[in-house]
Amino acid sequence: MLDSLGISFRVETGNIVEAIRGNESPEAHVSRLAVDKTAAVSARVPGGFVLAADTVVVIDGEILGKPEGAAGAAAMLSRLSGRTHEVWTGFSLTGGDEAVIRAVMTRVDFVELSPEIIDAYVGSGDPMDKAGAYGIQGPAAAFVREIRGSYTNVVGLPLAEVVGAMLAAGVIRAVFL
Repeated sequence: MLDSLGISFRVETGNIVEAIRGNESPEAHVSRLAVDKTAAVSARVPGGFVLAADTVVVIDGEILGKPEGAAGAAAMLSRLSGRTHEVWTGFSLTGGDEAVIRAVMTRVDFVELSPEIIDAYVGSGDPMDKAGAYGIQGPAAAFVREIRGSYTNVVGLPLAEVVGAMLAAGVIRAVFL
């Protein structure tokens, strides 16, 4: 997404444990993980800016991360079927004297999913590395009846907020569409 805006960057991984701590709220959870990822990478990028993010799906107050196996993916999709859920993304932008930490929430309404549709989608392998077992930017877009909030947040990076933070911090001066 950043590349499509003409923003130069390089990818560095910050291998951290993404476990939920105690009764952590979705907002606190994604914000903490984004900060932890930023901290893990910052040491390798002295003097540079680091952007990190983490996304989860929340239904009935429960945080859904990435599924463990096909059965886990099918169970998640069954829970989301015909219902509204939240997608939370936290991002952290650090560098110089700047530190921006924000969390963004989007509500997503799913259509009713038949067991056959769930099985076919899980069989495609697409849901296996995605929070809530789906990616709105792929075939699962057909599951979405309505979203309220940022589409790019559901993809995994709330661009309006991230670009605004980057502009304010002086990381970028303009965005070229």
